[in-house]
Amino acid sequence: MANDYYAVLGVRQDATGEEIKRAYRRLARELHPDRNPDPEAQERFKEITHAYEVLSDPEKRRIVDLGGDPFGGAPAGAGGPFAGFGGLGDIMDAFFGGAGGGGATGRGARSRVRAGSDALLRVELELAEMAFGVTKDFTVDTAVVCQVCHGAGTAAGTHTDRCDTCAGRGEVQSVQRTFLGQVVTARICPTCNGVGQTIPHPCAECGGDGRVRTRRTISVKIPAGVEAGMRIRLSGQGEVGSGGGPAGDLYVEVHEQEHDIFTREGDDLHCRVSLPMTAAALGTSLVVTTLDSDETLEIRAGTQPGTELRLRGRGVPHLRGVGRGDLIVHLDVRTPTRLDPDQERLLKEFAALRGEDLPHTTRPGGGLFSRVRDAFNGR
Repeated sequence: MANDYYAVLGVRQDATGEEIKRAYRRLARELHPDRNPDPEAQERFKEITHAYEVLSDPEKRRIVDLGGDPFGGAPAGAGGPFAGFGGLGDIMDAFFGGAGGGGATGRGARSRVRAGSDALLRVELELAEMAFGVTKDFTVDTAVVCQVCHGAGTAAGTHTDRCDTCAGRGEVQSVQRTFLGQVVTARICPTCNGVGQTIPHPCAECGGDGRVRTRRTISVKIPAGVEAGMRIRLSGQGEVGSGGGPAGDLYVEVHEQEHDIFTREGDDLHCRVSLPMTAAALGTSLVVTTLDSDETLEIRAGTQPGTELRLRGRGVPHLRGVGRGDLIVHLDVRTPTRLDPDQERLLKEFAALRGEDLPHTTRPGGGLFSRVRDAFNGR
């Protein structure tokens, strides 16, 4: 046997469908992620849910009892060109209704227990929170297992009944006569939606679905160095499936709030600092406040506009690995726009001392005016 589904649920091989259901419900109450957060319990919950899906399906259980795997084709010994169909007789039944005019072999009822879907939560974080990591509480609105019926969907003291429309098969069949004979088609039962069971007295809390929507608070650990658009996966924190099935995953998508000073490129940070013209000419020192410290930056005399200074290791920590990015400081030299008479006089004297009182170019061939003069003289 590929998997001992009976042992997983702790029942005998000749157990009735009701005994299998009771065994699953008892284990589900104990191992459900909402009640038991232990990772081993979550894996065990998935195993019992899978075993129940197999043993509650008559056709899959028949394959298991024959020593086969319901997800791997026909039982051992049923090889040949028709192995996947259960034999040539089943094929003839499917197309012609069998020798006795009966219906085709159906796939069997589906389980009410379904795995839940994933959920997505988008959150905005500050730059420092994304850089150094943070643990925050968030409120999510998801489906959780009903605490009244514990996922069964039935009212207290009641149980499910076999569907009268499909007789528990989960599908209804129709027969058409053609020149080839009787053609049998099957479709999902509209009464039980393919489950084969109905709930005469549904749970008043969940309406028979086995789950309810509610808001809950979860704690999310954001690792240091995450970038905008990244998603953090929280296993088993998504939507609980119908019938109390296992929950999907919750993905937390992080987005970065705009910072007043810094912009981020990968793990490097960038900022701009304006310097007075005199400070750039004479040199100075200034204090730059990074994300987590104050750093003194030395400005050399004669610094030009557009100069970039790099503070190594003052950027964002690497997400996978050690170390940090850099902080690149872009210097803007600020030229005064309004001068009083004394300032204007002093600047003119300074320009005269440096020979900068008249504009000129430094390109080969002389200044601008000499090139214009040469053009008129035909040189």
